[in-house]
Amino acid sequence: MKRFFLQSPARVSVLAFLVIILLGTILLRLPAATPGPRIGWIDALFTATSATCVTGLVVLDTGNFSRYGQLVILGLIQVGGLGIMTLSTLFLLLAGRRTGLMGRVIIQDTFTHRQDRRPAEIIREVILLALVIEAIGIAGLFICFLPQTDYQWSEAFYSALFHAISAFCNAGFSLYPDSLIRFKESLPINLIFSGLIISGGLGFLVMAELIVTKPTSRRAFSRLSLHSKLSLTATGILLLAGTLIFLILEWNNTLAPFSIPGRFIGAFFQSVTTRTAGFNTVPIGDLTNVTLFFIIMLMFVGACPGSCAGGIKTTTAGVIFMMGFSRFLGWNRPSLFYRTISDESAGRAVSLVIIANLVIIAGTALLLITELGETPHPESRGKFLELLFEMVSAFGTVGLSTGITNGLSELGRLGVTLVMFIGRLGPLVIAIAISRHRTSARFYYAEENVMIG
Repeated sequence: MKRFFLQSPARVSVLAFLVIILLGTILLRLPAATPGPRIGWIDALFTATSATCVTGLVVLDTGNFSRYGQLVILGLIQVGGLGIMTLSTLFLLLAGRRTGLMGRVIIQDTFTHRQDRRPAEIIREVILLALVIEAIGIAGLFICFLPQTDYQWSEAFYSALFHAISAFCNAGFSLYPDSLIRFKESLPINLIFSGLIISGGLGFLVMAELIVTKPTSRRAFSRLSLHSKLSLTATGILLLAGTLIFLILEWNNTLAPFSIPGRFIGAFFQSVTTRTAGFNTVPIGDLTNVTLFFIIMLMFVGACPGSCAGGIKTTTAGVIFMMGFSRFLGWNRPSLFYRTISDESAGRAVSLVIIANLVIIAGTALLLITELGETPHPESRGKFLELLFEMVSAFGTVGLSTGITNGLSELGRLGVTLVMFIGRLGPLVIAIAISRHRTSARFYYAEENVMIG
C-alpha cells in the first residue's frame, strides 16, 4: 500500500489533500473556531474542503468564525492555492526520492511547457511569485481599507491580508456576509481584486513568461509559448464576452442600482470572478435565468492550467474549439498561432471534457435525489437550474451560489464536498492516481470507421 502511493506524485497529492482536509476539519471543530456553538462534523468537513479546494462555497459565513477559525480557513486557502502537488513533490525531494517519469510529466504539464525544468526549480519559482503578488495585493487593499471609518489599522491590515490571499488563490472567501457588494462601485478595490484574481487564474507559467518576455509588441508576443498565447487569448475573449453579456442581460436588473460607470465596473468584475474566484458585487440569486445559464458555461471553463482555479481550463476549451473549427473548414489537423496542436493534447482535452461532464451529471443527479426526491416537477420549478448551478460551481471551484448552500441536506453537502475535491485536483489527476501502471499494447486490432453524426 505504501509503495502504491509513493511511486506516483499524483497519488501522494490525493493523499496529502485528504490529510490537509481532515486536519482542517478537526481544527474547525474545536470550540475556539466559533464564538458560539461548535459547527457539526459535516459542516466542518464542507468548510475545510471548500477552503483547501479554494472554492468559496460556505454553509456558515466566514465572518461568523472566530479569529482563530478564520486563520485556519486562510491557512487552508493558501495551501490549496499553492497546490498540494507542489507540496507533495517537495516532500518527495526532501525525503531523497527521485521523482518518477510520470511524476515529472504531471508537474511539468501543470507548471511549465518545457521538459528541461527541475521540479525543485519550478516549486521555488511558484512559491516566490505567489508571495510577491500577494504582498502587492495586501499593500494595495490595506491602503483602500484604511480610510474606512470603522477600521483601525490592525483590522484594515488583517482584512487586506485575508482578502488578498483569498483573491489571488481564487478562493472567494470573504469576511463580509455580502461578499464585496458594499464595495460595488469602488474602482480601486474592484481593480485590485480583479488583478489578483486574474493573476491567480492565469497560471504560474504564463505569469513567469510575461515577466521575462514583456510582450508589449506583436513581435514580443510571438515569442511566447503556444500555451501562454492560447491562455492569454482565451482569457481575454472570455473576459470581454462575459462583460458584454453581463451588461446586456443585467443592465435593468441587478445592475440597475449602479451608476452608469458603476455598471461597467460591476459587469467587468463579475466577468472576472465568475470563472474562478466566487466573489460577487451583485446578488447572484437575483440574476436572470439566462445570465445564470451563461455563468454556468463560464464556470465550467474556469481559468488556466497550473493556476489556482478549477474547471476544464481555458486551454482545454480552446483546443476543443479549434478541433471543431478545423473540422468545419475541412482541415485534418487543428492549428493555432502557426503551430499544429498535437494529437496528445487533443486527446487529453477530449478526455478531460468527457470526465468533467460525467462528474457534473452524476453530481447534479445526486443533488436532485437528495434535495428533491420524488417532488413533482410543478412543485419544484426553478430548482433544477439552482442545483445545476451549485454543482458546476463546486466542480469549477468557483464558489458562487444562488443561496441554496445553507439549505442543502447532509447528503447533498457531502456530494458537493466530493465534487469540490475532484474539481480542484482535476479529473485526469484523479484517474492517474487510482490507476496502476500499464505497459503499451503489444499489438493493435485492425481499424474500422464508425459513422458519426
